[in-house]
Amino acid sequence: MSWGTELWDQFDNLEKHTQWGIDILEKYIKFVKERTEIELSYAKQLRNLSKKYQPKKNSKEEEEYRYTACKAFLSTLNEMNDYAGQHEVISENMTSQITVELARYVQELKQERKSHFHDGRKAQQHIETCWKQLESSKRRFERDCKEADRAQQYFEKMDADINVTKADVEKARQQAQMRHQMAEDSKADYSSILQKFNHEQHEYYHTHIPNIFQKIQEMEERRIVRIGESVKTYAELDRQVIPIIGKCLDGIVKAAESIDPKNDSQLAIEAYKSGFEPPGDIEFEDYTQPMKRTVSDNSLSNSRGEGKSELKFGGKSKGKLWPFIKKNKLSLKLGATPEDFSNLPPEQRRKKLQQKVDELNKEIQKEMDQRDAITKMKDVYLKNPQMGDPASLDHKLAEVSQNIEKLRLEAQKFEAWLAEAEGRLPARSEQARRQSGMYDAQSPPAVNSCAQDRESPDGSYTEERSQESEGKVLAADFDDEFDDEETLPAIGTCKALYTFEGQNEGTISVVEGETLYVIEEDKGDGWTRIRRNGDEEGYVPTSYVEVYLDKNAKGAKTYI
Repeated sequence: MSWGTELWDQFDNLEKHTQWGIDILEKYIKFVKERTEIELSYAKQLRNLSKKYQPKKNSKEEEEYRYTACKAFLSTLNEMNDYAGQHEVISENMTSQITVELARYVQELKQERKSHFHDGRKAQQHIETCWKQLESSKRRFERDCKEADRAQQYFEKMDADINVTKADVEKARQQAQMRHQMAEDSKADYSSILQKFNHEQHEYYHTHIPNIFQKIQEMEERRIVRIGESVKTYAELDRQVIPIIGKCLDGIVKAAESIDPKNDSQLAIEAYKSGFEPPGDIEFEDYTQPMKRTVSDNSLSNSRGEGKSELKFGGKSKGKLWPFIKKNKLSLKLGATPEDFSNLPPEQRRKKLQQKVDELNKEIQKEMDQRDAITKMKDVYLKNPQMGDPASLDHKLAEVSQNIEKLRLEAQKFEAWLAEAEGRLPARSEQARRQSGMYDAQSPPAVNSCAQDRESPDGSYTEERSQESEGKVLAADFDDEFDDEETLPAIGTCKALYTFEGQNEGTISVVEGETLYVIEEDKGDGWTRIRRNGDEEGYVPTSYVEVYLDKNAKGAKTYI
């Protein structure tokens, strides 16, 4: 089956057919190109969508992503970002392996097709020229034969006429012979040209055209094969990313399976737990008595008027109102958050303080690493002066050391507040709270201040949680002990290992290397009570001092 033998007379149709094949190939290239643009656009939209819903840094949204459901959503966003990347891979591979390659092949195909049909037209022109030569020689032979017949007839007529001279007859005879000779020459020429044309025509239809058409057929079949290969590549490029897309989808499924409702519920408790206890029962108030009614212990007036005395003597309120009854108008006026987070509920305050302490410790560690690096660099400069001047690092080293000292003092301050929040340090008095910035310069009267101490963050009156109540009781006992005229005897001595700035109520500042008297040892809360110069007393962290107890002292414990 060959176009040269089967389609020997369909030169024009073959030209149209091959042009149609190239048009189909260019149409497929355009299709793939538009597909790559769609893939890129889809990937871009997926990335923008993922970026749009990503949590903003240092925002409330970032804190919300501690919940497993939010983590699963975040994993979905990340997986969709990778999913978009695979569509970009599809676009890139289709562009490089299909669009670019086929565009180059189309140019080569057009050149090859042009060359083949040029050869075909050249062969057509040659056979047409041979045909014209044959027709010309044929017409000349026909004309010469007719002229020879007319000359012969004229000679015969002249020879039969008795009135014609012999010279005229001879002339007519010679003319007839010449015409016959010309006819013979034309015949021979026509015969030669005819044989040549038949040979050229045979070559044309059995050699030249079949060869050209065979090349065109092979060219067309290569084009068809190339389209088939491109279609297969088109599918394979999609198939290559399916495993990775499957992994992205598996990651989304895994994230969904990791959602833990119990864990999210516990996180909600940790995030919003206030630390206050629920209110107790409200006692019945009898208004039927003609005498002045007796107000129950847990009424609002009792909470306002007697709360301070109850706390002073270590008494615990028997009842309280729900936290959402009344808003704290004072807290709305304050605006700024106190540095010690004293406006927050106990549990939330403890978490904030712990977070602040951790941040300060990280900053201290960072500065210490920087100091170590500068120290090592200085040592290198000392050993190799050509590398740099050691004195040039002294200013930077001093600056880093100052930063470390400032951060340590800041950390000590927040650690003391954290200890207070955890009940490891006696609670500060209201005056100390005012000094720390919890209230404005114009504070309410003392009676309202006590009620303020018993209000929850949203302003409702409630009872402090057990740790804070115990802290206030300790504070009251602490004040009573210091009010006593009888001073406690020393049970030993201690040496300050580090400098401690006693900024909170009930603490005392010490300097590294200082020797003081121990009047009350650590009772398990991490604090030791000491005395300086017989009258100045206070608490210091037990880890900051080295204690030497007198075994003969009253109440002293023996350490093994």
